[in-house]
Amino acid sequence: MRLLLDTHILIWAMQQPERLSPDARAALADRQNEILVRAASVWEIAIKVGAGRLSFPVSDIDDMLAEMGFGVVEVAPRHAVELLALPLLHRDPFDRMLIAQARAEGPTLVSDDAAIRSYDVALL
Repeated sequence: MRLLLDTHILIWAMQQPERLSPDARAALADRQNEILVRAASVWEIAIKVGAGRLSFPVSDIDDMLAEMGFGVVEVAPRHAVELLALPLLHRDPFDRMLIAQARAEGPTLVSDDAAIRSYDVALL
């Protein structure tokens, strides 16, 4: 299974795995699953660290992602095109791009954001 992590799931996986649901923990531990994170999530984390709203070792994130075996999805033009097709049910631009990327690339989203359930996207 291909999984795309929402930013808060990435943070929890790296810093507070006990906050993950049992299903999410099992899915992330299953080495047969391809785990993907978005470059935009790293950007979002850096913004929160810079604003003093999050403590996270951003300078170590490349090594942390490699150690955990997580792949990275860059923002591509097709994602912006998919974003335009989304109804405005969620106002957070990072989450809207997450949904667009999941729809364009096909992985199952891993998120605890209830607003994402309003979209036609596979969700764990």
